[in-house]
Amino acid sequence: MKTDNYPNMSPALIEFNHIYKDFNDIYHDLAIKLNMSDSIFDIFYYLCEAGDGCMQRDICRSSCLPKQTVNSSIRKLEQQGYLTLTPGKGRGMYIYLTETGKQFVSEKIYPVIEMENNAFSSLKNEECELMLKLYRKYNSALRKELSKL
Repeated sequence: MKTDNYPNMSPALIEFNHIYKDFNDIYHDLAIKLNMSDSIFDIFYYLCEAGDGCMQRDICRSSCLPKQTVNSSIRKLEQQGYLTLTPGKGRGMYIYLTETGKQFVSEKIYPVIEMENNAFSSLKNEECELMLKLYRKYNSALRKELSKL
């Protein structure tokens, strides 16, 4: 419903929103195919990026998931034998993959990373650099606009 009281969405914003939602759907569908929740996929994925010994707060920052979601997912993965936790400073815990976790990541997450790398390699270097530059610029501008709230 469009009225004079509401701003019109630009065609570019509408298309960007569709692309963004499609991007999220791709990863949601992937998690379902791999028989895991989005949060568990994100945790395993981040462990591939950061390596063993990262902390729960690092996963929260990287994935933008709430602390409670990450904590409950990590506890579940620990109970299932995929992770072990080692105390850090204060209440922080270091997260490590078990042998079972390493095997799981090798079978389920590494192939995804390989496919993502293949998808990126379909772009020319200049296209990839431009896409990343524009995403950073848009995120920065959006943060600046939203800080006015």
